[in-house]
Amino acid sequence: MRVLIIGGTTFIGPPLVRRLIDLGHEVAVFHRGQTKAVLPVNVEHFHGDRHDLGKHAEAFRRFGPDIVVDMIAFTEADALGLVRTFRGLARRMVVISSADVYRAYGHFLGIEPGPIEPTPLTEESPLRQVLFPYRSQAEVPDDFLYSYDKIPVERVAMGDPDLPGTVLRLPMVHGPGDTYNRLSTYLKRMDNRRPAIVLDETMARWKCPRGYVEDVAAAIALVVVDERAAGRMYNVSESTAFSEAEWVRKIGEVVGWRGEVVTVPAGRIPLPYRLEQSFDTDSGRIRRELDFNEMSSTQEALERTIAWERANPSGASQDIGLLNYEAEDALLAEIGQGWK
Repeated sequence: MRVLIIGGTTFIGPPLVRRLIDLGHEVAVFHRGQTKAVLPVNVEHFHGDRHDLGKHAEAFRRFGPDIVVDMIAFTEADALGLVRTFRGLARRMVVISSADVYRAYGHFLGIEPGPIEPTPLTEESPLRQVLFPYRSQAEVPDDFLYSYDKIPVERVAMGDPDLPGTVLRLPMVHGPGDTYNRLSTYLKRMDNRRPAIVLDETMARWKCPRGYVEDVAAAIALVVVDERAAGRMYNVSESTAFSEAEWVRKIGEVVGWRGEVVTVPAGRIPLPYRLEQSFDTDSGRIRRELDFNEMSSTQEALERTIAWERANPSGASQDIGLLNYEAEDALLAEIGQGWK
């Protein structure tokens, strides 16, 4: 099988490419040529701007993809360009989406009215009614945040009978190559030998979907090679959704941190989001229909992620929902747990 990947040179892309190559498929990657990814030597490269896919149609035709995988369709225009270019050229498309399409995520951001949504979320759970969740943060209409929304992307991807689509709603992905260094917030504190990490009680209970990069890449590869995935939509996430407090303790176990997770009553720590709304997802469909299972245990995934993050420290971590050390020490002293 010939697979063309739009994007594919950062984070999830390289392990996806390697997985497909290991399965015996021919792979080509379309990208800007600005990222020096370590990919197998037999991968074909096309360079260009994804907003001008149509200009490269002849080159794509010469490669002759059976499946096209779009890792970077962020707007409706991106999805429309994908369909226009590959209708009649590829047999099927796989489009990467996100759990941020769910109405629960809108509640989490504070942009969606209504009561808290029950979780875990299935593929049939309600979607956001408020589109363009980050538009208020955009400075100009050309800003990426102005037009970003995976909901219209999904509608286009699932709406063309001549180019059947599969949509994967991904979780918060961690692992080697994660430019967000998602574990750094807690890892930094553990490496600094903080005796406690203090969480608001609401944040301590909060859950989100998570996944290790190699396992997420394996799920995408599985959808690429299995024709049963045509016309289907899948959540991808670990089978167990850990609360934030549990997640911190899991990281602590791996690094040998001897501190304690301390929770304090709601309102003592400023929170930027409505953390009473979790948005963890149910990944049972892809497990039942396509026999998906993780290749790595939680312990193994965290060990590899932590090793990479320590070797590639983030310039600045976003300590969302955490106090600075001085304020944290003062709060611990106030509640009678004043460590030095």
